[in-house]
Amino acid sequence: MRAAIYFTPPHDAELTRIAADWLGRDAFSGQGSGVTDPLVAEPARYGFHATMKPPFRLADGKTLDDLDQDLAAFCAETPAVTIERLALRRIGRFFALVPETPAEDLSRLADAAVRRFETFRAPLTDSELARRAPERLTQRQRELLQDWGYPYVFDEFRFHMTLTGPVADDEAPRVEARLAERFAPVLGRALPVDGLALFVEDEAGAPFRVHALHSLSSASPTSPT
Repeated sequence: MRAAIYFTPPHDAELTRIAADWLGRDAFSGQGSGVTDPLVAEPARYGFHATMKPPFRLADGKTLDDLDQDLAAFCAETPAVTIERLALRRIGRFFALVPETPAEDLSRLADAAVRRFETFRAPLTDSELARRAPERLTQRQRELLQDWGYPYVFDEFRFHMTLTGPVADDEAPRVEARLAERFAPVLGRALPVDGLALFVEDEAGAPFRVHALHSLSSASPTSPT
């Protein structure tokens, strides 16, 4: 089993419904078509989300209940933030929803989550390290992978909510047009980042599911009113 700390909007949020329809799977209910388009197979398995603390196996002596309780406490003391305008972007070879302009509050939230829940993370095994293809990473990314179990944290972090797997260059305009049409109701609008979810992968290769969703503190000047 692996756990992860993700941001995802509530189950009844418009963005969640649109994303579940696009991906063909709802990480809250587990419901889906059962036949996944290869374009979205990978993000559908992980569920619609933005990564805060990447997936990890639980350390010896730690339980899922322990982690859930600590996440609830963390959320109660951590202010919510708001993405002012949501945008569609291609990152490398995949498409994702991102803040239209850089959001330092989101980076601080992710940094705090990575540090807070590190004691729950079991060290990477040699095979887990190898799967990250460290030879393809920069020196800084290799250091982060070794120290924190993931190469894209802290200064390498970029908030994004993945919508596709790799898209060939010649297909990118067509896919971007489809996404822009599908997500038009939420693009350019504010997105409250007002809760964090505990996602669970019950066994290797299984779809990630929402185990619990906890609200962030409302005592923030940037939180929605």
